Amino acid sequence: MEGGTELPKGAHPSFARIIEQKERVKRNLTGIKHKIGVYSAKGGVGKTTVAINLAYALSLRGLRVGLLDADIDCPNVTMFLGMEEKMDPHAPLHPPEKEGVLVASTAMLVDEIRKPIIWRGPLISKMVSDFLEHTDWGELDYLIIDMPPGTSEVPLTTMQLLSLDGFVIVTTPQRIAGVNSMRSGLMAKRLGTHIIGVVENMSSGKPSAATNEAAAALGAELLGCVKNDDRFNAGSDSGEIPVLKYSDLKSDFDEIVNRILT
Repeated sequence: MEGGTELPKGAHPSFARIIEQKERVKRNLTGIKHKIGVYSAKGGVGKTTVAINLAYALSLRGLRVGLLDADIDCPNVTMFLGMEEKMDPHAPLHPPEKEGVLVASTAMLVDEIRKPIIWRGPLISKMVSDFLEHTDWGELDYLIIDMPPGTSEVPLTTMQLLSLDGFVIVTTPQRIAGVNSMRSGLMAKRLGTHIIGVVENMSSGKPSAATNEAAAALGAELLGCVKNDDRFNAGSDSGEIPVLKYSDLKSDFDEIVNRILT
């Protein structure tokens, strides 16, 4: 077995392939100290907003940071960042840099981002695998992974192949968002992935009962609240990064970063 990994006697060949691929991913990402997924089972809670601003808040601490858009068939990170750069599709992939953060997305590999990416599950899983196995991130302190919503292909593939430090679960004050946050967090824990903590987005500044309930159910820390502010929407439309422009918005993420770094 490649890398000296011992398989259980009688293991199915597909299991062997997964183990081998996981070893290749591990070797490719050996220069990355910490890997964090930003995740929720529900769409529309602002995972991309949190992932982007978390990445740049970490970068402002003098840390070397990468940002992977793992929402393969609906990539939004490049639009939020106002990026039009493309990546050479031949391995290894070389992520371009935006304001000091390396960024990779399927949007950088397609001709027209407004056209739908209509792929079945196996192709989506392969694209995630290729990003993990064939992207040259170099030396990083943190890789932030913007996950798609749900509990299917991409989260499962990421947890299967990648040894994450854990997930930051994003929710909003609504009870349904809290319930879905519990679902996503419990799935991650069932698969052996640590929950770093919960972030309440679109917040009044004080966590809702639903958010507190979700954090308690997951045995996770409330990392902080990101206040509801139209400047986040304006930034995503104009390609500006709120934490780099507004000190009060940066302070919300400084609190989250402080808790992640401790």
